Amino acid sequence: MTHQLFLKKPLAFFDLETTGINTAKDRIIDICIMKAMPGGDVITKNQRVNPGMPIPLESSMIHGIYDEDVKDAPPFKAVARTLAQFLEGCDLAGFNSNRFDVPLLVEEFLRANVDFDLKNRRQVDAQRIFHLMEPRNLSAAYKFYCSKELIGAHSAEVDTLATLEVLNAQVQRYVGMVGRTDSGQDVVFENDVDMLHSLTANTNVDLAGRMILNDKGEEVFNFGKHKGIPVMDVLKKEPSFYDWILKGDFPLDTKRRLTEIRLRMFSNSLNSTVKR
Repeated sequence: MTHQLFLKKPLAFFDLETTGINTAKDRIIDICIMKAMPGGDVITKNQRVNPGMPIPLESSMIHGIYDEDVKDAPPFKAVARTLAQFLEGCDLAGFNSNRFDVPLLVEEFLRANVDFDLKNRRQVDAQRIFHLMEPRNLSAAYKFYCSKELIGAHSAEVDTLATLEVLNAQVQRYVGMVGRTDSGQDVVFENDVDMLHSLTANTNVDLAGRMILNDKGEEVFNFGKHKGIPVMDVLKKEPSFYDWILKGDFPLDTKRRLTEIRLRMFSNSLNSTVKR
């Protein structure tokens, strides 16, 4: 394989398959590196890795790699130096690599006590280029799904009609296919509003997303010093935080939802006292 990129030094394209998406906790189970050389050649290296932990079924269903497939593979620590040597002198490239693959790879090297310095390496993320160069607006969606140019964009009536046509075309195109929600749940695409809602809904408690639902379905703060902490826990330990939000420059919807949670907390406390 050859390439047409103009390179002054090798550019290592790589992709990871992992046990999950938590950079701190999850581990690599498969890595492919394609090192594009300045002369045009591409050198490929594949490496399966035993993560030293069970591969969650939901992850295996995505990449098709199960515990049985990596039971005889070496741990990352055993191949870390070889991989680092293969990447020596290379810039790095991938798809969503700046946000995921590079951080996780660096974590693995650190756990293996291998010095993998990024200071003198350029990092190229093809996903970022894709998002920068290809518009993600209604006009682009209308052209992609309906094969027509949107004339009069940003007129409310034109945009509304275009959105109706786009959704109609999406249903025709994707019905029967599997989509994945933000919570990681697989949903079969159907011509059904309940399904469309479940596919596109987010975990926001308030419309601004200042509070969201965590994996346990608990309301947690999504900003500031209390990010990730259950709202009720914060209100119990730091009641003044409620007053700060109510007096602050927050949307009325956020204040309303927070008040609802606070009233529910008081109601639960009162009911608990009465039962005693």
